[in-house]
Amino acid sequence: MSSWSPTTYKTRNWAEYNLSLKQRGSLSIWFDPGMAWEAVPSGRRGRQPTYSDAAIQACLTLKVLFGLPLRQTTGFVASLLELVGLHWSVPDFSTLCRRQRTLSVAIPYKGSAGPLHLLIDSTGIKAEGEGEWNARKHGGPKRRLWRKIHIGIDEETLEIRAIEVTSSSIGDAPMLPDLLSQIAPDQELGSVTADGAYDTCKCHDAIAGRNAHAVIPPRKNAKLWKPDTPGARARNEAVRSSKYLGRALWRNLTGYHRRSRVETKMHCVKLLGQRLSARDFDRQVAEIQIRAAILNGFTALGIPRTEAIG
Repeated sequence: MSSWSPTTYKTRNWAEYNLSLKQRGSLSIWFDPGMAWEAVPSGRRGRQPTYSDAAIQACLTLKVLFGLPLRQTTGFVASLLELVGLHWSVPDFSTLCRRQRTLSVAIPYKGSAGPLHLLIDSTGIKAEGEGEWNARKHGGPKRRLWRKIHIGIDEETLEIRAIEVTSSSIGDAPMLPDLLSQIAPDQELGSVTADGAYDTCKCHDAIAGRNAHAVIPPRKNAKLWKPDTPGARARNEAVRSSKYLGRALWRNLTGYHRRSRVETKMHCVKLLGQRLSARDFDRQVAEIQIRAAILNGFTALGIPRTEAIG
């Protein structure tokens, strides 16, 4: 038997992708003069908000993208508005901090033609951990604190379509139904690919409930499930196939290797910062969602189109 050799890939749109990479680093920022910068009256009693959610998200996006503190963010936005000739007032740092807690972040995406093939994964990110060595040696209030990011991306466009943030004590599998609920009911779901941590009854039932195909490797000691449900039948078929073909061949035939794309997207999330600057949970959720919006904006500029050549 001949020795195995890795598959070689070639990027077919290198010129367009190279231009998109240059545009990601461009400092040319446009503010739409028709943008709703000021908030619309809510009609409720009490003081009305001065700035719209779009204005707050724009300011916080610049904060996350350039790694600025809140006060520097207000100065940066004020200078940009002055350069483009827009006489808009700028929210101060306390307004940004307060509104971040309740901000409804809009995550743009273009979507792909045809069924959506969702890739699921999760990772941890440090939320507060400065002075860990000092606390370990001498004692103190600081301790290691992690948040868990659960995302689902479109296999074709590489856009983040679903995202959840939890504490580090929450497992991966319980969050899959919540991720699927973020996909519009009228959106056709072709397949859901995840690792072995999602090999549970609830995950398979949730995927089967959306009439999608689950690409989840069974555990090594997997046994057939007795409940006669669509999710159990699909999972039992995966167990039989992996035992008959072998785990390596089963992964190759089902396209399980595509899950590496969501792992790469997780790496991109952390390239915007290895830790969260916000201190409380609600603001941390907004900060991570803003990162997702930034990455989808980068992806919209262009992604590489590769194909196997040998």
